[in-house]
Amino acid sequence: MLRFAHFAALISLTSCAVADVNSDVRCQEIAFSQSVENKDIQAFKSFLDDDARFVGLSVMSGPDAITNAWNVFFTEDGPAIKWRPQFVEVLEDRTLALTRGPYRIIGKDAEGNSVEQWGTFNSVWRMNPDGKWRVVFDAGDVAAAPPDEETQAFLEQENDC
Repeated sequence: MLRFAHFAALISLTSCAVADVNSDVRCQEIAFSQSVENKDIQAFKSFLDDDARFVGLSVMSGPDAITNAWNVFFTEDGPAIKWRPQFVEVLEDRTLALTRGPYRIIGKDAEGNSVEQWGTFNSVWRMNPDGKWRVVFDAGDVAAAPPDEETQAFLEQENDC
């Protein structure tokens, strides 16, 4: 019986540790989005790994190129973007993590009308020697149509980070 109790305690501790690291990565992803929501370009750049690659219509390599390409989101009248992770997966060795979820961009069309664009992002995070998770790869896909109401509501949920 003592062996079973020891084994159960070990499983419980392992589950908590995995949940904690998943929560850490989830909160990093939310903070990454909030850096753009708050138009804080230096905070945004701090989430980027030195080897970061953002893949879209082209590949942006490194924090400076990525920050320059994303500069439009930090301008006063630029579009607003927000994203949240629905899925977080962390390797057992805790060196890499994947986050995935919806994003929404709100901008203006040529006539000045507000328009929304929805999609899905994927980010790969790497644990750095300084103990911080940073984005090493990022990519997204534009959705053909707005997501269902549940997904839209998910993006607006209060976070607990």
